[in-house]
Amino acid sequence: MSLIWVSGASAADTEDRIAKRLMDAVPGLKVTSVRESEAAGLYEVQSNNGDTIYTTADGVYLLTGDLLKITDNGIANVSEASRAGQRKEQMAAFAGKGVITYPAKGEQKAVIDVFTDIDCPYCRKMHDEVPQLNDYGITVNYYGFPRSGPGTPSFTKYVSVWCAEDQQEAMDAAKGGKSVAQKSCDNPVEEQYRLGGQIGVTGTPAILLEDGKMVRGYVPARNLAEGLGIL
Repeated sequence: MSLIWVSGASAADTEDRIAKRLMDAVPGLKVTSVRESEAAGLYEVQSNNGDTIYTTADGVYLLTGDLLKITDNGIANVSEASRAGQRKEQMAAFAGKGVITYPAKGEQKAVIDVFTDIDCPYCRKMHDEVPQLNDYGITVNYYGFPRSGPGTPSFTKYVSVWCAEDQQEAMDAAKGGKSVAQKSCDNPVEEQYRLGGQIGVTGTPAILLEDGKMVRGYVPARNLAEGLGIL
């Protein structure tokens, strides 16, 4: 049996070649990372559109979608595990800039980062249960993700909440369907919105756990606490 050893330089050359080939083939595509995947012969490519692409070493054959692996415990999603790791790094790099926080009561047992839209019905439903989450020992950090995007009434509403003297009071009012005085100031809402796009938020609420896993959509407070192992 012969073993094939690839030097660090050769591996780097392969990754650079894959990145160049993909970006040449797809106008506007920006490759952010290339690395060998768990599956022998396949490389995992991350790009600016948030998709995961798998390619052969020559960059000729491509696969899109999630890579699954059969384990002793069933089928594991290799791609989602990789995305979770990247999300965790991106969130850590952002360092919680400008979040609106609802802290846990008593001992903090978990922290969740929630990308939210004030006008989203299920975001409002979740907000009604934030006190319950806090009672369970869960801190809720809100990141702005007005789905309609910058320059829209919903986006302006989130900015007004962020710029309010009492952010929690303004958020509670806005989530309750009450009007909030329009305000403007230097704020991180657009940065948070872009961050959401970078980590793959497509709808709200999007709940980020501390390990980088994403829960998409509303989950009842008790179910969420159970999933976090608190109850």
